[in-house]
Amino acid sequence: MQMQQALFKLCIFGDGGVGKTTLVQKYLTGLFTPDTRMTVGVDFHVKKFIVEDIQVALQIWDFAGEERFRFLLSSYLRGASGGIFMYDITRFHSLKNINNWLETMKEDPTKVLERIPLFLVGGKADLAHKRSIDSDYGYDTAKANGFYGFAECSAKTGENVELIFEAISKIMLQQAGML
Repeated sequence: MQMQQALFKLCIFGDGGVGKTTLVQKYLTGLFTPDTRMTVGVDFHVKKFIVEDIQVALQIWDFAGEERFRFLLSSYLRGASGGIFMYDITRFHSLKNINNWLETMKEDPTKVLERIPLFLVGGKADLAHKRSIDSDYGYDTAKANGFYGFAECSAKTGENVELIFEAISKIMLQQAGML
């Protein structure tokens, strides 16, 4: 019997400097690169793995966090199966800006936001001593905005990196009727 296959487009978005690119790099390579350059527009990566006997090809779209690129977000979301909104646990405004990001996405005439599961991720958990956003506040924000999940992670230590991508992949597989 041939293994089922799934192809998903996953968009990662959030303010600049919250750790989106380092999260993706840690997931793809297992390496932490502290001097990562700012993403201009969008970066695109693919990772293949197996979830519950299903071969998944994950297209990861790392969207630039700078406000000047935000108008492009709805076009990059077309065809997406899921999304990760990321914030920095040491910068309160990076989570407070979630409303601006969600409003930008709601302006999309294809209404992709209404169809895709979103996962909220607090980055830089290794800097907990500098925390300005309590974990419970992050969880409550995810719940209040209808997100499918919440986690904090550290691209530096690797904490919860695999868990996040596995969790959103399982949600997308469920949405596709494959689990």
